[in-house]
Amino acid sequence: MYQEIIDNIKPELDKTITYIATEFAKIRTGQASPALISDIVVDVFGEKMVLKQLAAITTPEPRQLLVDPWDKSYLEAIEKALHASSLGTSPIVDKGVIRITLPEMTQEYRTQLMRIVSEKAEEGKKTLRRWREEAWNEIQDKTRGGKIREDDKFKGKEELQKVLDEYTTKIDELVTKKTNEITL
Repeated sequence: MYQEIIDNIKPELDKTITYIATEFAKIRTGQASPALISDIVVDVFGEKMVLKQLAAITTPEPRQLLVDPWDKSYLEAIEKALHASSLGTSPIVDKGVIRITLPEMTQEYRTQLMRIVSEKAEEGKKTLRRWREEAWNEIQDKTRGGKIREDDKFKGKEELQKVLDEYTTKIDELVTKKTNEITL
């Protein structure tokens, strides 16, 4: 019975890992990545759309992004949105495409990025703990209701902790990978 409760929270734990990985992809490293700008909101003809719906985003060089709008009438709106973003660069319009060259990262900026990575990781771990608490409360409620035996309750607690440790390790691995990308 407790295994069913644990299995029910696993999809939520997977969503948390996916969310953290997506958030980490948006954090700039020494390499250019389309994920840095793909979710920037662009106001096109009074409608808000994300950049990836309006243009192809490629990385022709390690520190350069190239934005090629599907429709050239989007060019001005995309440029304006990129200027307003917190990327810290100046997009350059060049023959119907926009080039963004990322500057070298300073040590101060790397430290700031490391802090953001830590904060996002902690946010993910808090979410994992919240799901563990919810599952544990459900196990205890079913034990009080007679649906789970007392010794199964403690087996459930151990199994729940094993699952949480496994997902916490996944977050730690993501943090290590992103930290390595930032420090390179």
